[in-house]
Amino acid sequence: MITPEPNLSVEPGHRRAEAVVLVLHGGRELSTDPVRARQLAVLRMAPFARRIARRGGGRVAVARLRYASRGWNATLGSPAPVGDADWALRQLTERFPGLPIGLIGHSMGGRTALRVGGHPQVRGIAALAPWLPAREPVDQLAGRRVLLMHGSADRMTSPAGTEAFAGRLEAAGAAVSLVSVNGEGHAMLHRAQLWHELSSQFVLSTVLPDFEPAAWRGGSNLLDQVVHGRVRLSC
Repeated sequence: MITPEPNLSVEPGHRRAEAVVLVLHGGRELSTDPVRARQLAVLRMAPFARRIARRGGGRVAVARLRYASRGWNATLGSPAPVGDADWALRQLTERFPGLPIGLIGHSMGGRTALRVGGHPQVRGIAALAPWLPAREPVDQLAGRRVLLMHGSADRMTSPAGTEAFAGRLEAAGAAVSLVSVNGEGHAMLHRAQLWHELSSQFVLSTVLPDFEPAAWRGGSNLLDQVVHGRVRLSC
């Protein structure tokens, strides 16, 4: 039997990279099945990677990690995607030494991003509809900028759990923005542009000091609040 391995793809942009953003997809609580490139959880993050590359103006290397297996699998030992993300960060820091890194993840990928967000080169994390059980660790994120977004109609992961995590995260010393997306479910499809733009531009603002947010119709005020402050809001 062939043991599945994680896969890291990097789009370096058309200019010399000034920063890196790592994109992390979702998964399941338990599964040793290998991750395939055409699975929905993987495909859902492709628009985020494209938006980051576009808004980054060629200045940001965009990396996408595909985990070795689909599950968190903590009952089998250390959480599998955390180990894969740590491996990816080692690869990226070797290739782009000293560059600031941003993380963006959905569901299990959001939990993974927050777990590894204490890496010394990580500046900001966007966790989208994250899976955050009680007592999820927060101390590693002191000093980081964090955006938490959750749909109010999400039935797969808990909006209330994300709100509770935000309070603990603020107490630990992170700069936190919490955005509740009214009526949105777990797949982030009903208001896809909001998810893509807000999270991508937030992460870019954490890794590019001179980043200028680009407004979109109906989103300029919201974007300004999230990029430049610590907010809790519904939209």
